[in-house]
Amino acid sequence: MPTRWISRLLPAATNTRPSEWSRAAIGVSLGTLFSVWVCSQFFGLPVAMHLIGPLGASAILLFAVSSGALAQPWSIVGGYLCATVVSLGVVYFFGRGLDSACLAVGAALLCMCPLRCLHPPAGALALLVVLADPDSARLGWGVLAPVMLSAVCMLLAALAYNNLTRVRYPKKPAEPSPVVVTGQAPADPGITAEDLHHALQQMDAFIDVTPEDLEELIRASEQQARRRSIGEVFSHNG
Repeated sequence: MPTRWISRLLPAATNTRPSEWSRAAIGVSLGTLFSVWVCSQFFGLPVAMHLIGPLGASAILLFAVSSGALAQPWSIVGGYLCATVVSLGVVYFFGRGLDSACLAVGAALLCMCPLRCLHPPAGALALLVVLADPDSARLGWGVLAPVMLSAVCMLLAALAYNNLTRVRYPKKPAEPSPVVVTGQAPADPGITAEDLHHALQQMDAFIDVTPEDLEELIRASEQQARRRSIGEVFSHNG
């Protein structure tokens, strides 16, 4: 029993190739540098450097796991917008302090979820907006400008770099699977994106994967299973 519990803490095996790690690492570095540099040109280096933490975290999502639901364009743009507006509202009513920063993180989450723009780095941004450095604090509500400029620059960098390196971004929704209508119920009705979406809702948890990704994975697994089955038949007959 203890061994089984400990095994759950160990990282799962990854099937990502080293070349993909290198591709993502270069993109993370370039995307972060581009975002911070552009922001510094308009608002000064201190303000840009104050945002570098969330931007670096966003870069990991947008370049390393770009197919994830938390890495899509609306996630970063909407997430940054929600976190900043909510945090500035908390500052307006409660001032700047550790308790206000913690309140801002929770409130930002409650704002992002119904708007479907959950983006974990936005949680760090909420903290930074409340616990701002003097240069950022002096901007007041004007801090929205450098935040959104940085987010858009990061998104543009991800759009350009990922697609230039043959990684499709953003993730395009898959076409709905055709519905089979026959006189009798089919033996295998198949799984559609709508089925997977419903199943994800039933799990009642945050899962960084889209129904389209799951459907594509299942289709590929089914094809591999069919090829394996055919190979086993020929091997047995031979």
